[in-house]
Amino acid sequence: MKIKELKSLSSEELLQKERHFKEQLFEMGFQRQMGRVEKPAMFRSLKRSIARVLTILNERERKDNGKKS
Repeated sequence: MKIKELKSLSSEELLQKERHFKEQLFEMGFQRQMGRVEKPAMFRSLKRSIARVLTILNERERKDNGKKS
């Protein structure tokens, strides 16, 4: 997903996306062990998507903490 698309989502939706991406990555790990991975590039893509989601969540958390002080 693009960063703009992710930033438009709520924090709860981002957490759901993160869970979904991690589940896909987990399932692909099993496929890799079986030798049946159709798109090996998806590993990299999923890892980057997870990192993007976590980055946005951390930015929001820092922004919220800054406002409270």
